[in-house]
Amino acid sequence: MPSMQVVEIGAYGGPEVLRLAERERPVASTGEVLIRVSASGVNRPDVLQRTGNYPVPPGASDIPGLEVAGVIESGDVAAMAEAGLKVGDRVCALVAGGGYAQWCVAPVGQCLPVPAGLDDVAAASLPETFFTVWSNVFDRGRLQPGETLLVQGGTSGIGVTVIQMAKAMGAVVIATAGSDEKCAACKALGADHAINYRTQDFVAAVADITGGRGVDVILDMVAGSYVAREIDCLAEDGRLVIIAVQGGVKAEFNAGLVLRRRLTITGSTLRPRPVAFKAAIARSLRERVWPLLAAGTIKPVIHQVFEPAQAADAHALMESNRHIGKLMLRWS
Repeated sequence: MPSMQVVEIGAYGGPEVLRLAERERPVASTGEVLIRVSASGVNRPDVLQRTGNYPVPPGASDIPGLEVAGVIESGDVAAMAEAGLKVGDRVCALVAGGGYAQWCVAPVGQCLPVPAGLDDVAAASLPETFFTVWSNVFDRGRLQPGETLLVQGGTSGIGVTVIQMAKAMGAVVIATAGSDEKCAACKALGADHAINYRTQDFVAAVADITGGRGVDVILDMVAGSYVAREIDCLAEDGRLVIIAVQGGVKAEFNAGLVLRRRLTITGSTLRPRPVAFKAAIARSLRERVWPLLAAGTIKPVIHQVFEPAQAADAHALMESNRHIGKLMLRWS
């Protein structure tokens, strides 16, 4: 079997456990394509997997990496034809693992054409955050034009995506970030308001910005003690959507407010969901968001590109939270 270079997790631990290795090239099965990878995105779940806190779903590759871009080299011809794809097409794809590699298998339904005008590094920065934001903010959170969204962590990969997408869909956006520089970056991306959570109480700031009404949707990656404060920030019929638990899994909150204001607390994790669910998100993105990328209305925000041998540096930077936007690996 032909081999390929990958970045694998040698053992659970710090960034230094990531190492280059040789593996057999994967083979596409029914409903799949084999992509020759030019670039892969580095995301927070990869860090959690490396530390032993994000189990690999059954049947997925143990190689980290949830998004890639490159060229279709082979695959299920009928499934490709149905999706309007063919061998030789440039695509980006959401995968359940295996992204830190020179070749990667992806379900056809989770592949999207590279938007016009984008290179492969930019295209590889899209799937994980764009699928996550669409599924959680627009499908689960039902954000509507004219509503107000609060996003925690506006300069994360998710943050820079949701600010732009929510603005493009006609929402008012409030973002939190941990420095004045990051707040300025949020506003440059289109956020109407940015709150430095180190120097301001975001609950008081939201009340001030909204005239005491509160926000309609909150996208939260912290959970823990933030949940009670976020419930204080929600308007009547507001929706809190939790997509990560960086602040801990336990939360205490005022259930009386949930009743009186008819609040919804929801959340999801995308990785274990079935292909059909992710394929439906891909169709929505292709129809609603891909034209905005081609037009330059929404732009990928890439902080730094690393060689595969520097994957440990990419993880260390992500854990430092100093970056604004996405961290990428370039394979070719």
